[in-house]
Amino acid sequence: MHATALRTMRILTAAAVLPLGAWLAGGGTTAQAAAARRAPHAGAKRSVFHVTRILSGTMLEHSFTPKGGGKRRTEKLADPDDITRLGQQLFVGFQNGVGPEGEPSVDGNTRSTVVELTESGRVVAQWDITGKCDGLTAYPQEGSVIATVNEDANSSLYLIDPSASRRGQVTHYRYSAPLPHHGGTDAISDYRGQLLISASAPGTTGRPAPQRSYPAVYTVTLDPYDRLATAAPLFYDEATATIANLGRRHGRSDPLALTDPDSSEVVPMSRGRFGGDFVLDSQGDRQQIYVRDAGRFDERLSVLALSQSIDDTAWPTQTVGRLFSTDSSNDAVDVVTGHFRAGQAFAVATPCGANGAPATCPAPPKYPANFLASLDLWTGKLAHVAVDGVAYVPQGGLAFVPGR
Repeated sequence: MHATALRTMRILTAAAVLPLGAWLAGGGTTAQAAAARRAPHAGAKRSVFHVTRILSGTMLEHSFTPKGGGKRRTEKLADPDDITRLGQQLFVGFQNGVGPEGEPSVDGNTRSTVVELTESGRVVAQWDITGKCDGLTAYPQEGSVIATVNEDANSSLYLIDPSASRRGQVTHYRYSAPLPHHGGTDAISDYRGQLLISASAPGTTGRPAPQRSYPAVYTVTLDPYDRLATAAPLFYDEATATIANLGRRHGRSDPLALTDPDSSEVVPMSRGRFGGDFVLDSQGDRQQIYVRDAGRFDERLSVLALSQSIDDTAWPTQTVGRLFSTDSSNDAVDVVTGHFRAGQAFAVATPCGANGAPATCPAPPKYPANFLASLDLWTGKLAHVAVDGVAYVPQGGLAFVPGR
């Protein structure tokens, strides 16, 4: 997502704060790290989380004129994907059947809908934007949210300011030059004031990924006068990263070979591993790339291999709170409640999103339907999170809100 040359990088695994004095003092070993990770939870009773539906796309609608002309139509909203929180409000992007390059849906619609809602599910406002809305993030510096469209090609982005006059709430930004990874854009994160956007679907209009010249992430600056977005590489699909998984290869530096940069997050500053890092999920490759001090000359990359393909990840910051989640299978926005553990990582496991998944999927037991998972940040293993309540198949976005 931002400009840096390819270079060998190393990760300081001692940045993980563990309940071992020796480890904190710098004398810990990999075995000690594993023991410290397990000790607080040994014998702990498995928590069951409850899922409640707060909004259904069938309750909402938008109007559009089919591509190519024809009578204006109205349809229900569908395909909720990314979710973010600005102030006390949530924002969700409904893709409405639009294709990954902005192709019209079966009924000729080419517009996604961004919906603002309260944490109880009451709709406040909604905006239509042209293209398939894949990434959505809060941009508090401007009191706005930013949406990216078209994950495979023909990408651009929108800035939505809910407090502006109605005619000035949506600003469309085009990229100032073709994106050099020959693909689209997906997730967007605000990392220490930098806008970091994942370079998704590399090679859609060029050589197949991975390629040394293909950025994996861009840093993007917005020119409000010309309404242009300028993108510069943060790191590349074949950058060097340090292996973060425990085991005999732990700490070794290897080149990446990313083919599917997708979701991204900023890990909360906490006592957990990777606290304060920017993280990119390469969904098809079943990897997460953590970046310490992204955008600085001394930034460091580490790679965590995963047992399953995943989409979004969220880190609860306290034991009491709510995990908001989108479910495109049920056209819904849900909230997951229960007893959280500060620093625990939750992820949307997407077995059918892995490279090599069968064309007809789900195909259990190896390729089950999506599920909410707990992610072990030392081994990369994902475990089912037990849930009850409404029918729930998480799809894209996760957003943890502390309190209550």
